[in-house]
Amino acid sequence: MQNLEIAERRSAAISRGVGVTTQIYAEKAQNAEIWDVEGRRFIDFAAGIAVVNTGHRHPKVIAAVKDQLDHFTHTCHQVVPYENYVRLAERLNNLVPGDFKKKTIFVTTGAEAVENAVKIARAATNRSAVIAFTGGFHGRTFMGMALTGKVVPYKNGFGPMMPDVFHVPFPVELHGQTAEDSFSVLDKMFKADVDPSRVAAFIVEPVQGEGGFYEVPRAFMQKLREIADKHGILLIADEVQTGFARTGKLFAMEHHGVAADLTTMAKGLGGGFPIAAVTGRAEIMDAPGPGGLGGTYGGNPIGIAAGNAVLDVIEEENLNDRAILLGNRLKQKLQSLRDAVPQIADIRGPGFMNAVEFNLPGTKTPNADFTNKVRERALQQGLILLTCGIYGNVVRFLAPITIEDDVFSEALGILENTLRECAAEA
Repeated sequence: MQNLEIAERRSAAISRGVGVTTQIYAEKAQNAEIWDVEGRRFIDFAAGIAVVNTGHRHPKVIAAVKDQLDHFTHTCHQVVPYENYVRLAERLNNLVPGDFKKKTIFVTTGAEAVENAVKIARAATNRSAVIAFTGGFHGRTFMGMALTGKVVPYKNGFGPMMPDVFHVPFPVELHGQTAEDSFSVLDKMFKADVDPSRVAAFIVEPVQGEGGFYEVPRAFMQKLREIADKHGILLIADEVQTGFARTGKLFAMEHHGVAADLTTMAKGLGGGFPIAAVTGRAEIMDAPGPGGLGGTYGGNPIGIAAGNAVLDVIEEENLNDRAILLGNRLKQKLQSLRDAVPQIADIRGPGFMNAVEFNLPGTKTPNADFTNKVRERALQQGLILLTCGIYGNVVRFLAPITIEDDVFSEALGILENTLRECAAEA
């Protein structure tokens, strides 16, 4: 079987709306390596978009799932509940930042988690408006689309968005948007567009994912918390991509010195199995009435078993510290290439949630062509990379935190060769 053959079948069978980054079709994967149907090996610096932080098929996660399969696969927690759902909720209640009593619900996807967080915030405050940030990504469902701060491809052609959603510019000093500028826009918004007494919640990614891996400045997050408290607005932290050791902390909000009222999570929680959650202040989480939250597959037993195992692996293998170690090595490698690769405009990211941004040399003009060339050339050499950013000029690095040292060194070598070659050709 050949990749090209499957690609042709895919084109004929699947909506073009489901885009793909590569045309390699996976046959098997282990930790940070993927083999395609033609037997070629690739080092995975995408991790299913920050899903397999604990690596493809981590033995402990697979063992937990196999054990659950031997017991039952689905009862619907709302019909016949099960203990490990309760146990995972108890663990998240203890682990999510915030020195207050918490409760949790489980759903299936990150977009569902965001949708439910907004529902909970509206029920708790009796308000309807939500304020998000430009460049943020919160899902492809209708509320998720409305909250997302990027039109193409997420909103384009889908008609009117959900009402009562507003956007504030995200502070990115590299692009001339300071924190003061952002708060000035928010102040004008409160005067011209929406009374703060009508706002249910702010929603923010502590580090933007699709938006370009820009981290919220600590002082900005703290002031946002102050504004929220002043006006009775809830703060939702979207930790779908930042969660589960990716930033060197279990949750990225731990870097900011303040706690969100509601935290959404998915991706890394399941280690490759679908599961998502909302954890928040107990009194807020209890605002919806019985039956107002849930879903047929929410907290599926397989995903729950995987989630409990993932938390064990993060603790036992000390993945928070390993994320910092790997991220530092990666950033040092990129820094060493600045002279050889003048397109490098910025290197950033906490823990192992890192990115490099490319501009035209000597300018502030985003260089999406160079960025895409780097991604394509790396793939040819066996390294899977992802791009992101509202200008398409950022490469983000999301390798499993469990990647073996020798495989990581090999990947850094490929990355260096790729960047040097692309810069020389440019």
